Amino acid sequence: MEWKFEQVAGPFGFTEGPVWVDDVLLFTDMPGDRAMRYDPETGVCDEWRTGTNRANGLTTDAQGRVYGAEGTFNPVGDKYVDGPGRRIARYESDGSTTVISDNFEGNRFNSPNDLVVDAKGRVWFTDPRYGDDKSCMDIGHESVYRADPQDDGTYTTVRVTFDTTKPNGLIVTPDMKTLYVAQSDYLPETPRELRAYPIEEDGSLGACEVLHDFGAHRGIDGMRLDADLNIVASAGWPDSGPGPMIYVFAPDGRVLETHPFPINPTNCEFGDEDLQSLYVTAIDGYLYRARTHLKGLG
Repeated sequence: MEWKFEQVAGPFGFTEGPVWVDDVLLFTDMPGDRAMRYDPETGVCDEWRTGTNRANGLTTDAQGRVYGAEGTFNPVGDKYVDGPGRRIARYESDGSTTVISDNFEGNRFNSPNDLVVDAKGRVWFTDPRYGDDKSCMDIGHESVYRADPQDDGTYTTVRVTFDTTKPNGLIVTPDMKTLYVAQSDYLPETPRELRAYPIEEDGSLGACEVLHDFGAHRGIDGMRLDADLNIVASAGWPDSGPGPMIYVFAPDGRVLETHPFPINPTNCEFGDEDLQSLYVTAIDGYLYRARTHLKGLG
């Protein structure tokens, strides 16, 4: 089945972080420092929240609360402009913000990118730094972290990967036994892989298994699970390899399907009433949608 992607909103500056919440799709307009809301029933797209510190990824917990990975950094030429943020935040329904984690061992994060909340309320997130400018980095590694909720409402943050250089999208399986990570470095000598890490009983990770190696080509940015626990991932670019693509991987890494996309996709999410539409954000600032034969995990 061919997926036909249509532009349903935009253009904005650079779209990311799509998440389906209460019959609408939320996504981030990173340069615009805001999160947008798209209503498929009316076709209206408006501001959902401003002042997001240029948040990248969004996710929800079991209670439907929305969390953001506030990377803050805004590239100007080959430099980065620093500012508030560099944290994981929860956006409360009354308009306030709860800070989940804003440092590791007293050092500010590099640029939180994507995140997911598991069934225990633990917040897993990636913290890469893209671009050549490392001047504002306080942490000398680019890792995956987990923020564990405490009885007093605070969170304790632990580092869980020690072998990543540019971790990007991530998924925790519903049984909380596997963490999928997109290792998405851009340097020729560094890997671009879809990895699976076993989650041990104590929350630590075992040695990763490389499920797919993208070789010299752009790897995965954002990804989601469908109802069959397959991995639906946005990857690729026009400059090399098979080009911009939405991939469907089996849990063992076997490529089940590929669907060409018109430009670099950044992230994806299932939505609409039947969870059979795939919404895709992209580098051109548009929000895209395609009807699929797959169904989102829900």
